[in-house]
Parts: sequence; C-alpha cells; structure tokens
Amino acid sequence: VDLGAIEIYESMKSRREYLEEGLNDIEDAVEFLSEIIRRYDEESEKRFRETFDAVRQEFTTLFSRLFGGGSADLILIDSEGSGIPGVDIVAQPPGKRLQNHTLLSAGERALSAIALVFAILKIRPSPCCILDEIDAALDEANVGRFSDLLRDAAKEGQFIVVTHSKGTMEGTDAL
Repeated sequence: VDLGAIEIYESMKSRREYLEEGLNDIEDAVEFLSEIIRRYDEESEKRFRETFDAVRQEFTTLFSRLFGGGSADLILIDSEGSGIPGVDIVAQPPGKRLQNHTLLSAGERALSAIALVFAILKIRPSPCCILDEIDAALDEANVGRFSDLLRDAAKEGQFIVVTHSKGTMEGTDAL
C-alpha cells in the first residue's frame, strides 16, 4: 500500500479541477467570439449590400451619361462556390446588344470602368483622387464626356489627372 497515493490523488484532483475550469473558460470565450464574428458577418453583409445597391444605381446612371444612352448593370456572382461574391458588369452601349464587359471594345471597357470608379466616388467620396491615364483608350467624343463628368466630380473633391489627352487637359482648371 502506497500511503502517498491519497496525497497524489488529492493533488491530481485539484489539478484536474483547475484544468476543467480553464477548459470551460476557453469554451465560453469560443462561444463569445463566435457570436461576435456572426454579428460582424451580418453587419458586413448588410453594409456591403447597401453600398453595392447604391453603387449599382449610380453606375447605371453614369454609364448612360458617358455613353449617351444604353444601359448597364452590376451583378453579384458567386466566385466558384467559395461564398465570396464577385461583381460582373453587363453592358449595352447604344445600338449594340447586351453583353459581358469583357466583350466590349477597349474604349467601351474604359468608359465602363470610369463609370464604375465615379459611381464608387459618388457613394463614398474621397477628398483627393489621382487618375493615371484613365482616358488613354478614349476617342475625342468620349474624352469630352469624361471631361464633363470629371468637372462635375471636381465639385466634390480634388482630382489629379495624369494624361496625354489634349481634350482632358483643356477641361481642367489648372495644368
């Protein structure tokens, strides 16, 4: 008979109780953090949807303005089942059929991208924006529309535009 066994048992019993308390604390923390993550995900999803809808509406308006008609839309897509959404652009410039953004000409894609950038800036304004060769793929008629849009947007914030386009330079306040 080991007389020290009772002492060892009591020591092990108190150690086990201490570890069980630690495990309970960890389980409570995991549950608390899971709830915070769930609420954060819900709030993020809600804010994303609100912002996406607002940008979508502005994009549609700006697309028609830049193209002198036509229509476009932003569509949420599921990125290969990952649960992380992506955004696809479908556009119908005046006189053309509805098609994916990738099937548009370089100038049409540039105008679509400009409409998207300015739609985002309209919803979430920035005090200063730097645009580098954003108008490079545009012809003269489209440069004029872009300059008009830029002039209107400059009322809300400051824009620095790096460009070689004379039409864009002519529409600026300062060179």
